[in-house]
Amino acid sequence: MGIKFSGLGIVFFFFMSVLSGGSVFAAVPITPARTASPGEARSRVLAAAEQYHGTPYRYGGMDYRGMDCSGLIYLSFRDALGIEIPRTTAGLHAWAEPIAEANLLPGDLVFFNTTGPLSHVGLYAGGDTFIHAASSGQKTGVIYSKLNETYWKRAFAGAGRALPPEDAPVRPAIPAAPASLPERDKTAAAGEGRGRLYLGIGLAPSWSGLWENNVSFGGAAVQAGIFTPVLSLPLRIGLEIRPQWDAALHVFRIPLTVSLGFKDVIRIFAGPAFTVGTPVLNTPDGKRYYTEGNGWLGEIGVSAAPVSFELPGGTLAVYGEIAWQSYVKEPAMENNWQADVGAALRVSTGLRYVLKLR
Repeated sequence: MGIKFSGLGIVFFFFMSVLSGGSVFAAVPITPARTASPGEARSRVLAAAEQYHGTPYRYGGMDYRGMDCSGLIYLSFRDALGIEIPRTTAGLHAWAEPIAEANLLPGDLVFFNTTGPLSHVGLYAGGDTFIHAASSGQKTGVIYSKLNETYWKRAFAGAGRALPPEDAPVRPAIPAAPASLPERDKTAAAGEGRGRLYLGIGLAPSWSGLWENNVSFGGAAVQAGIFTPVLSLPLRIGLEIRPQWDAALHVFRIPLTVSLGFKDVIRIFAGPAFTVGTPVLNTPDGKRYYTEGNGWLGEIGVSAAPVSFELPGGTLAVYGEIAWQSYVKEPAMENNWQADVGAALRVSTGLRYVLKLR
């Protein structure tokens, strides 16, 4: 007997699938990669989740700067197995195979009604323990909790299976106190790991006339650099090249800087610069001529990226930076501090993409 769907029925089916989290597939466990047994796949997912322990909570977040509960699950499966799963709690609930609480195995999903129906999800770690990204309570961020705690026991809404149960590992409960975690987890909680390299590229227009209340386009700045974490700290040190066209001074500069920053959120940088051309600034009172500043320092500054977006393989950020370029006026010129500051100060805003190399 054949099955027929009317146009209206198909639309209804699609609409309901979107409401349930976007899953239009049957709830069956994922077949792990050929190189991993079901038990190993579960262990990999749990290990990936543990790497985010201590990360702050941030709604919609998808990195070490912050993440939400479904973001933790999504990243754990992606990092461990290279697979894409639903991004929302409702989507994960509709997608996973429902199981009884008594049948929970490490690597299964646990769902809760906290701020609303199916509003929270965690990853079961064994021993009545689960790891999750908590948004409120005595502790927030990615933490470990117990299913038999009064709050979570009352809020429990069900369990789901995403990986086959065969050969599943039996893992002991993981202590919730960060101080009792293994040293490797403390390193991961800081947000960086040894041996990683990052490549960053950026493009930004520069602005001039800020000190003369006459803001205008002042050129363009490009940057490219490679960065590596500093030990187990959430810091990155790197070497950058920053070609710049200064339209106000009519020169081309190539600073080579060393930078130190907190991940990709904020950086300080400094280094020498090679300048092509003679710095000349046109002002209402005539032209002002400059020469390279004394000493080795060509440029020093700070950049900040307050807004970022996670993309496959990297992070796209909106950033701004302010830098001081070491020019000095010719001795014969009259004093005009606004023009001198305007010549040496560079303010740029633009976009930067940071790619994780390994």
